[in-house]
Amino acid sequence: MKNSLFDIDNWREIGATLSRNKTRTFLTAFGIFWGTAMLAMLWGGAAGLKGMLMRNFEGFATNMAVITAGRTSIPYKGFNKGMKVRITQSDLDAIRTRVPNIEASSGILMQTVNVAYNTTGKTNVFCEGVEPDYFKIQTPILYQGRLFNEIDIKERKKVSAIGRNLARELFGNDDPIGKFISINGIYFQVTGVIGQSGEFSIGDKMDDSVFLPENVMRSAFALGTNVDFMMFTVDPGHDPDEVKPMLMRVIRSSHPIHPDDETAIRMMNVAEEFRRIDNLFLGVSLLALFVGAGTLIAGIIGVGNIMWIIVKERTQEIGIRRAIGAKPRDIIIQVLSEGVVLTAIAGIAGIVFATLVLAVVEHVTYDPLAGPAHFMLRFSHAVWIMAVFLILGTAAGLIPSLKTMKIKPIEAMRDK
Repeated sequence: MKNSLFDIDNWREIGATLSRNKTRTFLTAFGIFWGTAMLAMLWGGAAGLKGMLMRNFEGFATNMAVITAGRTSIPYKGFNKGMKVRITQSDLDAIRTRVPNIEASSGILMQTVNVAYNTTGKTNVFCEGVEPDYFKIQTPILYQGRLFNEIDIKERKKVSAIGRNLARELFGNDDPIGKFISINGIYFQVTGVIGQSGEFSIGDKMDDSVFLPENVMRSAFALGTNVDFMMFTVDPGHDPDEVKPMLMRVIRSSHPIHPDDETAIRMMNVAEEFRRIDNLFLGVSLLALFVGAGTLIAGIIGVGNIMWIIVKERTQEIGIRRAIGAKPRDIIIQVLSEGVVLTAIAGIAGIVFATLVLAVVEHVTYDPLAGPAHFMLRFSHAVWIMAVFLILGTAAGLIPSLKTMKIKPIEAMRDK
C-alpha cells in the first residue's frame, strides 16, 4: 500500500479526516493557534517593554557612575561632623592620574542663568559647565553645528551648545550657529544645537539647557575651584564598584574625611541600575515563557485528545487496512501526519497573528527621537517555537498512533 508523507492521496485523506468533524478540529486548532500566539506575543512583548524602558536612558553610557559630595558624619582631625565637603578640580585631576580603568570623566558645574539674544530673553535656564568627555558619557543628538572640543577648552573660548527648544525660543527660524547669546550678561558664541533622545537626565533636559566649557564657565562666573559633581565611565569589562575604593581614597587624601565616613562622598553606580533592569526583564521574560508554555501545553494536550478520538473512531477502518496488507508503520505515519499537519497549520497561523499584533504595537509606540522599542518576534524565536510545537505535537500523537499497532484486524472489523 502506498502511504507516504509525500503521497498526494495521503494528504487528501488527512484533509478528509480532519474535516470530518469540523467543530472538533477547529477547537483543537484554535487551542494550538492561541497557545502559539500567546507564547510569541509574550516573548516579543517582554522585549518591547524592556526597549520602552531603556529608551528613557537612550544616550546614557551603561557603565557610568556619579560622584557627589555631602556632609561628614564623623568628627575627624579637629573638624566637627556636619562639615560640608566640596569636590575640587584638583580632586578630578588626581583621580584621572591615580585611579586606573577610568575611560571618560567630566566635572560638572550647574547654575540657573538668564539667557538672551538681542531683545529675546529667557530666565531661569539651566546652565551646565562640562568637559568634552561629558558628551561621551551622555551622547546628545547634534541637530546643528558642533560640540565644543579640547581646543575650545585649551584656548578658553567663550562657546556654547544650546538645547533645541531654547534655540527655537531665542532664534525662531533663524540659524543660531555663529551668533552670540548673553548668559548673565556675558556673551558666548553658539557652536551647536543639541538635544537628548531619552527622558532621563541629570538636571534639566538637554533640549532646554545651555552647555559651556567647564573651565570657561568657572572663570566667567567666578565659581572658584569647586565642581558640583563628577561623572565617569569605566573601561569595557570593568565595573564602577571596582574603582570605588581607590577613588574614595584619592578624594579623602585631600579632605579631612574619616576613612569610615560613608556620607561625605557618595557614588551612585548607574551601571548597577542598568543591571537591575536587565535582571527585572529577565524575570519578566521567564514569566512570559512560563505562561506561554502553559498555554502551549494545553494546546498540545488537545492534539493528543483529538488523536485518541480519531483512532477510536477509525478502529474498523484501520482493521480493514491491516487486513488488506497495510503495515503498522503506514498506519502510524498516517495518524502522526494528521497531528503534525494540524499543529503546523495552527502554529504558523498563531505566529503570523502574533507578529501582526507586535507590529501594530511597535508602530503605536514608535518614538521618532528614541527609535523603536523592538516589539517584535525574532525569526530564530519563531523557528524555536514552531520546532518545539511540532516536536510536542508529534509526541502527543505518538501514543495514539502506537495504539494502532495493537489493533487486530478481525477484532477491529467487528468494532461498532
